[in-house]
Amino acid sequence: MRLIDQHCHSVVHDDLPDPAFASLLTESDRPPADGTSPWDSSLGLAVRRWCPPLLDLDPYPSPGDYLDRRRELGPAESTRRLLRGAGLETCCIDTGLDTAAGAALLSLDGFATASGSAVREVVRLEQIAEQASPGSSAATWAGQVDAALAAAVRDRRAVAVKSVLAYRHGLDITATRPAPAEVANAASEYLSAAERHGSLRLDHPVLLRHLLWTAVDLGLPIQLHTGFGDPDLTLHRADPSLLTDFVRAVEPHGVPLVLLHCYPYHRQAAWLAQSFPHVYCDLGLTLGHTGLGARPVLAETLELAPYGKVLFSTDAFGLPELYVVGVAAFRDAVAAWTAALHATGCPAPDSDRLAALIGADNSRRLYGL
Repeated sequence: MRLIDQHCHSVVHDDLPDPAFASLLTESDRPPADGTSPWDSSLGLAVRRWCPPLLDLDPYPSPGDYLDRRRELGPAESTRRLLRGAGLETCCIDTGLDTAAGAALLSLDGFATASGSAVREVVRLEQIAEQASPGSSAATWAGQVDAALAAAVRDRRAVAVKSVLAYRHGLDITATRPAPAEVANAASEYLSAAERHGSLRLDHPVLLRHLLWTAVDLGLPIQLHTGFGDPDLTLHRADPSLLTDFVRAVEPHGVPLVLLHCYPYHRQAAWLAQSFPHVYCDLGLTLGHTGLGARPVLAETLELAPYGKVLFSTDAFGLPELYVVGVAAFRDAVAAWTAALHATGCPAPDSDRLAALIGADNSRRLYGL
């Protein structure tokens, strides 16, 4: 099955200390509890199962033996083997993050060389707005940010934009486009707070709404984080059903909305994808973290979501291992799902075509790849 990873991140290009490596096996940004390790998790087991053969080891070595072999090969060779072992045709990379566990990430060109995959960029709305904010005033903030977003999308030939609204405020946000005066007042509050606190982190709900509607005007698919993530978000406010009013408001514009990750609200996301023609969803991040639960999670999503509206992604970040695990978990879950279809009498050509839609063809159509 050919695969297009429609939402992912770059990976570190240096060796990491053992604790830093382990920290990327969990969504938590806190140290593990005494006597515990992130390796002792569904994702940790998956790395030990799927990745060692690509580094000439048997499955399930100890974490220490695995990391020793990784260092023996060196970071460049380990990264090359792992990324190429994932076998991805195209990776749509969110460039809103440039470090992981304190280490720099590969550039897009570096990632393409290491992976052998085609690479396209996903521009993060909040990052561009924060970069454009210095030197602006309440009256000029919107114009400067809008121009910066348009330039970033054009110059980087982006295939999509992405919002982390779930982290910065929550998805329970007013759906309508804010008026210019409302945006100017909010920009004044934001810039004053940024000066006081020495931080340009954009979390003002009115300005976040403005970014979303600016993205609608740009016309590219808008990817939105939903569901679980690190402790910077409040989980119940990341339920994609909270976006229903915004989904309705965007519908006349025809701009695709892509709900990322979704778990444990994957059934809500599936309902939105079934109900609204411009809504899509994926299970990136989810499948690798859910281990033995990956098969039922995919099956539960496909209870309602149209097969032409579900996309494959890994949401891999920092470690090339997460690409390998994301691909392996997806292939295993899809194989179980197609086997269940076969058991009902569904012809193999039909089930294979549906699996190909999810694996690559839906993303190819949506992003014009």
